[in-house]
Amino acid sequence: MSRRAPGWIPNQHGAWAMLATPLLVGILASRPTWAHLPLTAFWFLGYFAFFAAGLWLKAAPARRARYLPPLRTYAAAAAALGALTLALESRLIRWTPLFALPLGVGLYASKVRDERSLWSGLTTAAGSCLMTLVAYDAGHGADWTRAWLLTGILTAYFAGTVFYVKTMIRERGEAGYLAASIAFHALATIAMLWVHPALVALFALLTARAAIAPRFALSPKLVGIGEAFATVAMAATALIVTG
Repeated sequence: MSRRAPGWIPNQHGAWAMLATPLLVGILASRPTWAHLPLTAFWFLGYFAFFAAGLWLKAAPARRARYLPPLRTYAAAAAALGALTLALESRLIRWTPLFALPLGVGLYASKVRDERSLWSGLTTAAGSCLMTLVAYDAGHGADWTRAWLLTGILTAYFAGTVFYVKTMIRERGEAGYLAASIAFHALATIAMLWVHPALVALFALLTARAAIAPRFALSPKLVGIGEAFATVAMAATALIVTG
């Protein structure tokens, strides 16, 4: 199917956790509402449109037409669902400016064919975690200190995964990336001293993983499975200790 219809199905498997986790954490930290249904569909279809737009931007002019059908379809569907979400909770529009920079950086990275770069990955991770705030607001949450704290915790975690996954796959064996990954995780661990001991312990384990795991030739599948468990543990811990 991917050969006949390019651009319809995103192939960046690591993006799914970054899409789903902040959204789910924001919902669970507040309470589920009807607005979360179109918001969730908008968020995922918006990503599909973003993915198709990235392929269109980096394709040669003669090949761009093949990506227009998924781009138009997903963009139109996302726009309709976004309008429906705002019809239910009009105040959510206030969060739109926060996504302008991550969206712009992501599209620019695709245009210059550098979407796999560290700077692009970190910006995308930070942008995805902003959905925690939107989902929390859609659930009529009132404790904004907690909402921003959850956003910060998830941002620290997913930014760390950008470093970690690179040291395991694309940049495996690169001493500079390994040092940066360990340093980032260590700094995140120190930052959690101001949040909760359980998060300090969890980030300490992630720091140890960042230092040790790259020594082993793990398959991308095993790396992904490990990330899935770590993501669930991080999200659950963050919700519990901030509640």
